[in-house]
Amino acid sequence: MPLISILAAFSFVIMMFNLPLPGGTTGHATGAALAAIVLGPWGAILAVSIALILQALFFGDGGILAIGANCFNIAIVGSLVAYGLYRAVAGRAPLTSRRRVVAGALAGYVAINAAAFITAIEFGIQPELFRDADGTPLYSFYPLSVAIPAMMLGHLTFAGIAEAVVTGGVVAYLQRADPGLLRLTAPNAAAEATDAEGATRTGSRRNRWAPLLAGLALLALLSPLGLLASGTAWGEWGSDEIVAEQAGFHLRGLGDAERQALAAELEGFAGRAGDPAVAEEIGAAGAALRAGDPGAAAEAVQGAIGPLRAADRAQYPRVAALTADIEEPSGLQRLASLWQAPIPDYAPAFLQNAVAGYIISALLGSALVGAVAWLIGRLFAARGAERGA
Repeated sequence: MPLISILAAFSFVIMMFNLPLPGGTTGHATGAALAAIVLGPWGAILAVSIALILQALFFGDGGILAIGANCFNIAIVGSLVAYGLYRAVAGRAPLTSRRRVVAGALAGYVAINAAAFITAIEFGIQPELFRDADGTPLYSFYPLSVAIPAMMLGHLTFAGIAEAVVTGGVVAYLQRADPGLLRLTAPNAAAEATDAEGATRTGSRRNRWAPLLAGLALLALLSPLGLLASGTAWGEWGSDEIVAEQAGFHLRGLGDAERQALAAELEGFAGRAGDPAVAEEIGAAGAALRAGDPGAAAEAVQGAIGPLRAADRAQYPRVAALTADIEEPSGLQRLASLWQAPIPDYAPAFLQNAVAGYIISALLGSALVGAVAWLIGRLFAARGAERGA
């Protein structure tokens, strides 16, 4: 139970460390491979699922309606792939063997990419499966030809390497600090590590968990590093964010000359807008394009998409082409209000400082995830005791 709690909390916190990925999006490690190596696949599925569920419920990260898909992709696929590959590569190597570090790193890299590939397929088939009466996709707009490269490019590079480093690094640490924690998934390992395991068992439980809890607390304090990466993880868009995402996709595909021409149209249209707020948004989009910042331009377009759709197509052909590429997902809009997270985006309402809010969210979230995992473990233990009696 302590291990499931600690690794569930670890999975929660490690997913707060966003990494910049190609295309202006972000990604993160998941901790599923490490959980599978220490707990085995079933304990890992439980630990990571708890982290994903509470992440969505309390912090609005991942989405309520995506909980089932996220748990399948990351907790189930990720854990099973990591466990199988780790066992296959590590073989009968001693618990303290360097081969197990390599096996852990490889398991982490392959597992997160397997999860990303399944996710890409789920995104890519949605436009074919879920459409409204006009043929507009209800949720995801990108086909497999876009979804798979968009997901896999970032995960095969940065996110996969991050998962490999995290998994291999913690396995190497456990080999020195408490190799007995690696015994569950290495039943046939050579007995070389017996002395180290015996030394660990002589210590108290408090001494055994203290370094892991201290490391978890340190990660929570360092979690604001995840704020340094701008952008949103590919596919993790709300009904409002998907407008900006599609605008950014269109703008990043334009050449420099086309961007400058579109900027001129936006600035001209802003000068004729009757609403000052709308004029400011559209003008900001044009200025951002001139400055070479399509991301900021896309955010501004999101706030003025209605007026931009009304622009005269003959007078503003590039604006019309931009808005024609943006489809608003009625399915997401209809379901967006089903649940409001108490602390959306890891930003408590009573704090104005983003760094402090992120740290408090990390500490609160990891404590909550760990407590829920502990309670579930106690429940199963009590039921098992009743059946045994």
